[in-house]
Amino acid sequence: MTQSHVSGMETSAISVLKRAVELDNSGRFQESLVCYQEGIQLLMDVLKAVKDDSKRGHYREKIKGYMDRAEQIKAHVNQLKEDGKYHEQIRIAEDATGYSYEALFKPYMSSLLTEVWVEDPYIRHTHQLYNFLRFCEMLLKASCKVKKIHLLTSQDEADSSQQSSALAELKQSLSAQGLTLDLQYSSTIHDREIRFDNGWIIKIGRGLDYFKRHKGRFSVGYCDYDLRQCHETNVDIFHTKHTKTL
Repeated sequence: MTQSHVSGMETSAISVLKRAVELDNSGRFQESLVCYQEGIQLLMDVLKAVKDDSKRGHYREKIKGYMDRAEQIKAHVNQLKEDGKYHEQIRIAEDATGYSYEALFKPYMSSLLTEVWVEDPYIRHTHQLYNFLRFCEMLLKASCKVKKIHLLTSQDEADSSQQSSALAELKQSLSAQGLTLDLQYSSTIHDREIRFDNGWIIKIGRGLDYFKRHKGRFSVGYCDYDLRQCHETNVDIFHTKHTKTL
């Protein structure tokens, strides 16, 4: 492994661990835990490649410190989950970026995740339907093995044909990937909520529709939603040992 490669890994580790500390200090423990784990693995890769004994000792000390903190956070989060008191809030500022579905949901998508419930009254218009499609694609790409998605939404009274046609096409497409889409409509639904069967509950003030309209088809953020500006909204995350059943 070349020196430049080692330096690159070290830079990446510092960046990820710096983010872990920032999240830790702001009380976003589940997200910080994911960053600590990723950063520690990067530092361990650097340690394997370094030959100088003094540097190896430095890296070992750093890794131990981060591992100890990660274990403390893990124990704290597990206790809150056990007591049913876990609550975390993420504030997405107006025009903020870096909040793609992958970035937002990844910390809560463990290997145990197999079933998802989405309650959102606004999966109706074209851009909202595309948002739901992106959410489904994220689940398909994740390391967990989601087998079923339940969607509860409201019907578009102005043009229900486009909505029903789009969701029927998505249902068929997901089925070809081994994933079942259970679709139901409600005329009284108002609240927005996403539940994972591993116990996590994510409530987004604007539901999945928190991205701003792109500024042009060839503008930054048109394709990569980590670069797309967002509307201001709050995300509340809870954990319960009791999940929905059919």
